[in-house]
Amino acid sequence: MPEQIATLPPTHSRSVLVQFLELTKPRVNSLIVFTAVIGMMLGYPAGIPWDIPLMLTATVGIALVAGAAAAFNCLVEQAIDRKMARTRARPTVAGNITTTQILLLAGAVGGVGLLVLYRQVNALTMWLTLATFVGYAIIYTVILKPATPQNIVIGGASGAMPPVLGWAAVTGAVDPNALLLFLIIFAWTPPHFWALALYRKNEYAKAGVPMLPVTHGDEFTKLHLLLYTLVLAASTLLPFVVGMAGWFYLAAALVLNAIFLYYAVRLYKQYSDALSRRTFNYSIVYLAALFAALLIDHYAPLMRTWVS
Repeated sequence: MPEQIATLPPTHSRSVLVQFLELTKPRVNSLIVFTAVIGMMLGYPAGIPWDIPLMLTATVGIALVAGAAAAFNCLVEQAIDRKMARTRARPTVAGNITTTQILLLAGAVGGVGLLVLYRQVNALTMWLTLATFVGYAIIYTVILKPATPQNIVIGGASGAMPPVLGWAAVTGAVDPNALLLFLIIFAWTPPHFWALALYRKNEYAKAGVPMLPVTHGDEFTKLHLLLYTLVLAASTLLPFVVGMAGWFYLAAALVLNAIFLYYAVRLYKQYSDALSRRTFNYSIVYLAALFAALLIDHYAPLMRTWVS
């Protein structure tokens, strides 16, 4: 791995477009797009053919706006990123892309994404996506993150929107089942980010970001991470309770939650940075697997029909 890193070209030698692409956080964006697509697929009753062109168009529009929001986030957080090991290599710190270039590119990319959603999908999805952009890029990044240790809790609302956007794209509406998907990601966000914040606490403190471990200490954070994991586990049972999902999903949710709770309890009792890092990494796998289980369960009756 060190040899591979050494052969990469310096950030400042890459083209502006390549640097901008890095600022759109493709890895994070992939999870956003994944949950949005799952929302689209769940929006169709099993047996109803998907409108593939619509889904592709909606996916592109949502991804473009999410990328623009991520780039704006990096622009605002240049001073913070410069002080943190995991972000100091971003082009906004180590590159030669300018503020004007980022603003122009983010505006163009985000504007195209919104136009695509408005013209080719529906107005509701466009407005919800715009609200998500404002929630993440402005309310969370500019207002909440530097001001309160509850930044992740409150700002998690914007991060929980992708499946709702996907649902609205194919149905033209937001119904209670879509809001359950929102609730699951909203409850998942605090334990996911607090696991990261625990082992990055010193970096956040150096950068002046009031993350919960910095303002309230490790013990308080570990307790709340455990409590929110319990809230998350309860939230993930609701799709089964209301009839949105069946036994396959319930079994998958119980297993995934048991593992997450195991990590949360171990963190609370026997903390280590390595364990906190593993918990953070597992939380990403957890969310992807949970939504995949929802999708498989949703289309299980149809798959059984095909097999028979």
